[in-house]
Amino acid sequence: MDHDLHEREFVVLLSDDCRIRHYHNRIKSQILEFMVQLEISSKGKWKPVVRYDTAHDYAHRDIFHGDDKVEKIPLSFGDYNSALTFAELDIRSNWELYRERFLKEEREHD
Repeated sequence: MDHDLHEREFVVLLSDDCRIRHYHNRIKSQILEFMVQLEISSKGKWKPVVRYDTAHDYAHRDIFHGDDKVEKIPLSFGDYNSALTFAELDIRSNWELYRERFLKEEREHD
């Protein structure tokens, strides 16, 4: 067991219906993998709105739309540390805009 390996997972409530789910795995200060996801409570369940992660072995952003489509956008950062920092800042700065966009699309799709 590598004692320098650290896994962390937590949820941050932004409002009654919006939260950030955060997960990362690191050795010392080097991020090995991460997932930062903005979630909204809609129609009785938590749904992803924007997710940054390293699934598929590269950093990317998934944008979830109200019609259940998902848009995948690669991130061009040199390392996962920079990508994780960007992801956190983007979601914390823009969560209200992402929330409104998702709710509008969901209403249009109903």
